[in-house]
Amino acid sequence: MKNLTLENIARVAGGQLIGADDKTALEVSSITTDSRQISGDCLFAAIVGERVDGHDYIEEVMKKGAAAAISEKELTDVKHPYILVESTLQALKDIAEFYLAGLNIPVIGITGSVGKTSTKEMIAAVLKEKYKVLKTHGNFNNELGLPLTIFNLRKDDEIAVLEMGINDFGEMHRLAKIARPDTCIITNIGECHLENLKSREGVLKAKSEIFDFLDSDGTIVINGDDDKLSTITQVNGIKPIFYGIDNHADAYATDIKSCGLKGISCHIHLGEKEFAVTIPMPGQHMVYNALAGAVIGDLYGLTPTQIKSGIESLQSLSGRFNIIEARDYTIIDDCYNANPTSMKASLKVLQDGLRRRVAILGDMGELGTNECKLHQEVGEFAGSCQIDMIICVGNLSQHIVSGIQKVNPDMPVLYFSDRSELIDNLPKAIKKGDTILVKASHFMQFEQVVEALNR
Repeated sequence: MKNLTLENIARVAGGQLIGADDKTALEVSSITTDSRQISGDCLFAAIVGERVDGHDYIEEVMKKGAAAAISEKELTDVKHPYILVESTLQALKDIAEFYLAGLNIPVIGITGSVGKTSTKEMIAAVLKEKYKVLKTHGNFNNELGLPLTIFNLRKDDEIAVLEMGINDFGEMHRLAKIARPDTCIITNIGECHLENLKSREGVLKAKSEIFDFLDSDGTIVINGDDDKLSTITQVNGIKPIFYGIDNHADAYATDIKSCGLKGISCHIHLGEKEFAVTIPMPGQHMVYNALAGAVIGDLYGLTPTQIKSGIESLQSLSGRFNIIEARDYTIIDDCYNANPTSMKASLKVLQDGLRRRVAILGDMGELGTNECKLHQEVGEFAGSCQIDMIICVGNLSQHIVSGIQKVNPDMPVLYFSDRSELIDNLPKAIKKGDTILVKASHFMQFEQVVEALNR
């Protein structure tokens, strides 16, 4: 890894290199916090987690061939190099900032309340038509995940597409300091993480910290159809590029047509450039993702043909509107996470399903003091949709039920107190040929519901 010698790592991390002897100039091959992923000359960072203390594995990883360890604890009677630091997490952030700066490649930072991951996937799919791209994998988008993502960069990577997620003020500032994105993208401002951020205005303020380390020649790309984001007219002299369905945006879409669950087609307009494209995932929200991908592709020198090819090559991810053609059902696996905005978007798409359409909805987390009201509003929206049955699961989802019954008393609704009760009753609740949306916040562990349906 470029410039990541043990000596440089200790210096950047503000730590003390102990026992290195003649290895101070050794350049580590990788950095990991997982003792199961040890390779020759890697650096093991001992993190104290909720369940596991990485310090307990230092001796084991050194025997497996690690070059050194980062430790918050002073180690005694050891015969291997280690770097003693005050905070391993802070050390990883400082090292990642140093490493990324030394690679001198463009960085695209993506945040927003909803659609960060799907927008990241879209942008990466477009850029790979011209560049070797490293993108955030899974949910590695926080103050630990972002450094670990950056450590996956190698000298032949040409561009980094980094997802940046937060749930409190100050976090995005710290993430932006590590990534220092050349291009900042915000997808939308929704009702999420309200326990800490309190309101959509608070969400906007927290997400806008992504601009804190943007150079004067940087670029801002934002969803101009979002009422909060549309108020951003300039940041430190930088005028945003707006995308949206509205043709007043810098990049916009026309002729939007649903292809059912197979996707959605549209014409994308980038100034004088225009092209037709079929996005291989359903829902109008995917048009916004495609527009973001198109804007980034255009900024980084791709032709309309390359942009179109990238958009149409997009692959779905498990848990994120992944459509599974099971033996007896069509399953829309959207169970990775949920908030009111994404719930409503998924319910809209479910209406395009064939035959009987069933929504299995669970609790949404981190909504603050208005959590009951927000669940009821989702229920009211669900009750107005063309859906054949709704199954609600969890304590908060009782309010979804009340919202449904308020606007549509005739809507068939089932309620189960928890996931296990639902799974036990699935055979009686659903029918062969159903199109089934599975949606809840991650803590509900609805991937087990998807597994049960897909047996």
